[in-house]
Amino acid sequence: MRIATDYNDYVKPPVLPDIVTMNHAHDTHYTDHPDPAIKYVLRGWGTSPEQPAIWDLKYRDVRVRNVPTNIRSFYGSAMTERYGNSIFIFEIAGLCVAHLGHLHHTLTQQQLNEIGRVDVAMAPVDGSYTLDLDGMMQVLTALKAPLIIPMHYYAQYILDRFLDRARKLWDVETAEIPSVVVSKATLPTAPKVLVLPGH
Repeated sequence: MRIATDYNDYVKPPVLPDIVTMNHAHDTHYTDHPDPAIKYVLRGWGTSPEQPAIWDLKYRDVRVRNVPTNIRSFYGSAMTERYGNSIFIFEIAGLCVAHLGHLHHTLTQQQLNEIGRVDVAMAPVDGSYTLDLDGMMQVLTALKAPLIIPMHYYAQYILDRFLDRARKLWDVETAEIPSVVVSKATLPTAPKVLVLPGH
């Protein structure tokens, strides 16, 4: 079972995914021309601001659902695109993995309730194109995920800025390889940030 997030025209997964998720913030997060062999293409934005994307898909042993959020219309803009992003939630083997996508704002209590319990949070930590660091720390504290995986950063100093803040709250570990196997039995007993090497 293979799932690719932020599926786009620039970086393709080495194997064909069964499910892809996309968000509408930038063209590096979506494509209008996904491979037609992909079984399920889940766009994180709706047909209009009044109609958010709503997904609740069960395929094999995975459930994929979403919680819509807003995005800025373009970087630096005060304009808001309602429901332009989705937090995609993957439920499998008793685990709940939340990919926060291109999150631009803190979460309401209703959104937190819709997300529910999270075991692994994949969090954008650039602090500028997405939510600022104060807001991201607030979101991650509210989610209470045992495992936090930072993503969406463009340089080591950007990652380090997030990690400096994170170390005040949680343990931080850097993996030697760019992958991790997660199970309910191996989740940290206290929240931990796991940095996966990559590009």
